[in-house]
Amino acid sequence: MNSQPMRIAVVFGGTSMERDVSVASAAQVISALRGRGHSVVAVDAARGRLSATEEAVVLADAVDRAPPEQIRDRQLSHLIQADVFRGIDVAFLAMHGGEGENGTLQALLDLAGVCYTGSGQLGSAIAMDKDVSKRLFRAAGVPTADWLMTPAAADEVGRDLGYPLIVKPNSQGSTVGLSLVRHPDELDAALANAHQFDKEVMLERYVPGRELTVGIVAGEALSVGEIIIPGGGLFDYESKYQVGGANEVFPADITAAIESRVKALALKVNKALKLACYCRVDFRLDPDGQLWCLEVNTLPGLTSGSLLPRSAAASGIEFAQLCETICQLALQKE
Repeated sequence: MNSQPMRIAVVFGGTSMERDVSVASAAQVISALRGRGHSVVAVDAARGRLSATEEAVVLADAVDRAPPEQIRDRQLSHLIQADVFRGIDVAFLAMHGGEGENGTLQALLDLAGVCYTGSGQLGSAIAMDKDVSKRLFRAAGVPTADWLMTPAAADEVGRDLGYPLIVKPNSQGSTVGLSLVRHPDELDAALANAHQFDKEVMLERYVPGRELTVGIVAGEALSVGEIIIPGGGLFDYESKYQVGGANEVFPADITAAIESRVKALALKVNKALKLACYCRVDFRLDPDGQLWCLEVNTLPGLTSGSLLPRSAAASGIEFAQLCETICQLALQKE
């Protein structure tokens, strides 16, 4: 791929529960791309194009232990109306969750003729909807745990899923609103928690075992990693974004056969959901050696400790090169 200087708008922030993570990703991406000689402007999806002074203030924020309260601000359409992308070669989407990742922003950029990184409107929307994603996993021959969507009767939950089980919003990322329910008397509280973040809630059979993840860039599966939580527990919002919250091992200590299977299944997921450029696919490896696909992330985190950069680094791709490659892949879509 050529490495001519590009004019890049890094779009981040927005109004989702994952705003803090998005800001942290943008800070890393902007620094990396400028270090490669590209002209980069910062665009807060909730506020617009930032001055140098505004950029320094906004990007200094760290990821808190809990997701932020949802920000109520201008709609994404203001980005197009304000002509934010004039003179820009590519918009780098450092967005996570909400309208930045569910296909809404992608549809707006398509209509405006703006080149952008990541998957298109259809793939983004499909991947964000966990229920639809799991249906496509199974259609593609990719194992995924049994699930029910609310409303679901208590006897149906016990019969079809059993306990423990996972309760989570259908269209959220970063495990926002997710609970591990060990007993039936915990179910109502978990459902109430998840419904704070989404009208649709999924109940999913809990799969014990090891958590594996793999990045995909340009149709190639990268290094497979394992996420290990000190003392056990879930890979929740805090453990994802706080120092020492999780031990992420790349490459994972798994057999060559399992590694090959993870990569093959991840590529099937990528194709089934019609994804483009890059993504990250997460799995559980149960005690019997069976792999179960958990979900796919079309705009995975790009913070200093995020999983996709770790997967790429273990494959010999340093962070700035990864960011530049993502931009070049977007230009190739045009």
